[in-house]
Amino acid sequence: MAATGSEEAGRSVYVIDGARTPFLKAKTGLGPFTGSDLAVHAGRALVVRQPFAPDAFDEVILGAAMPSADEANIARVVSLRLGCGEKVPAWTVMRNCASGMQALDSACVNILAGRARLVLAGGTDAMSHAPLLFGPAMVNWLAQWYAAKSVGKKAALATRFRLGHLAPVIAILRGLTDPVVKLSMGSTAEIVAKRFGITRPMMDEFAVESHRRTAFAQDNGRLDEVAPMYGADGTVYAADDGVRRDSSAEKLAKLKPVFDRTYGNVTAGNSSQVTDGAAMLVLASADVVREYGLKPLGRIVDTHWGALDPSEMGLGPVHAITPLLMRHGLTWDDIDAAEINEAFAAQVLGCLAAWESADYCKEHFGLDRPFGKLDRAKLNVDGGAIAIGHPIGASGARVVLHVLKVLERTGARRGVASLCIGGGQGGAMLVERV
Repeated sequence: MAATGSEEAGRSVYVIDGARTPFLKAKTGLGPFTGSDLAVHAGRALVVRQPFAPDAFDEVILGAAMPSADEANIARVVSLRLGCGEKVPAWTVMRNCASGMQALDSACVNILAGRARLVLAGGTDAMSHAPLLFGPAMVNWLAQWYAAKSVGKKAALATRFRLGHLAPVIAILRGLTDPVVKLSMGSTAEIVAKRFGITRPMMDEFAVESHRRTAFAQDNGRLDEVAPMYGADGTVYAADDGVRRDSSAEKLAKLKPVFDRTYGNVTAGNSSQVTDGAAMLVLASADVVREYGLKPLGRIVDTHWGALDPSEMGLGPVHAITPLLMRHGLTWDDIDAAEINEAFAAQVLGCLAAWESADYCKEHFGLDRPFGKLDRAKLNVDGGAIAIGHPIGASGARVVLHVLKVLERTGARRGVASLCIGGGQGGAMLVERV
C-alpha cells in the first residue's frame, strides 16, 4: 500500500507544471522544427512562468528515440539553449515509445534518492527529420573509395558502382520494426486484434471518437498545456494539426490495410500519426515546493515497467498498469482518469479486452477473475494519439501531463498514464492531484 501522512509528503515527487508544443503531423519533406527546437520551445514556455531561474535545476533529462546526428545527447543541447547554464548536467534516455515517461521516472528516482531536488524532464522527437541512410553495399563501396590512393584504384572502383547502391534505408521504418520477431509495430497490432476479436468497424469507430474528442477539447480550451510555436517564416503553429474534424466511420472504411494487405484491418486511419512534438515537465521535492511556495499539479505516486512477448507489444499497458494498481490495492473503480497512448486503435481495444478476460488475467497475473472493466468515459477523455499524433520520444511525457490536467480540470483525485513500447514492454505512472 502507498504511504500516507507526513511519511508520504517527505518522500513525494511533485509535478509543478508542464507544457508541450503543438504536435505537428509529418507531411512531405522535413518539418519546420528539429527535436531540440521543439524541446526548447516547450521548455521555454514552461520555465518563464516559474519563480526560479533556469540555472536552479539540478539536472535536465530528456527522452528521445530518434535525435538527429547533430543533436548528440539532445538533453544537453536543450539545456544549454534554455539558459540552464554550463553547470547543470543533462542526459538523454531512450525507451522507444515511453522515452518521455522514462525521463520522468529517472527524475523521480534521483529526487527520491536525494541526488536532485528540482528537475526539468520530458521528451521530444521530430519524426519527420528521421534520416535516410545508405545500405551496407554503399557504405562498403564508399569506404573503399576513400581508402583508394591512386587514380587507377578509384577507376577500378567506379566500374563496380551500381545504381542499386543508392537505394535508401528509411530509418523510421527500421525503427518501427522489431528486430527480434521481425514484425512492424502495425503487424503486432494485427496480432492483438485477432487474439481478442477486434474488428475493423471497432477500430474505425474508436479512431473517429478520438478525433471527435480532441476537436471538442481544442474548441473548449481543454488543451491549455499547448504552447503555440512560430516558424522562421512567421507561420504560427497554434494547435495539433493532425485532427480530422470530418472523420467518419464511412470514410475510414474506404482505407486499405497497411500491414496485412490481404486479411488485415489496421489502416493509417485507425493508427497513430507520424508526428513532431515535445513535452516538458518540472518535477520537484517537497522541500523545493515549500521553498518557492509552489502549487503542484499533482504528485507522482509510483511507476511500473512491464514486459511481454514483442509480437503482442500493444498489450504493454496491461502488463504495466495491472501490477502497478495491484501493488497499491487499487482497481479501476479507484481511478478517475486514464491516458493510454493510442499507438493503434486495435491495441488500446485489445488492452480493454485483456483486462476483462479471466483467462488472460489468470495466465499473466495469477488472478482468479478479470482485473475489471475500464469505463471508456474515463479513458483518453480529450482524445489520443490517433488524433493528436505520437512523436515517439514525447508521448510518454504528454500522457502524464495531460492526465494531471484532466484531474485538475475535473477536481478528481487519481489518474494513471501508460504506453505500449516497441520491443514488448509497457510503462505506467500513477499520479494524484494535491
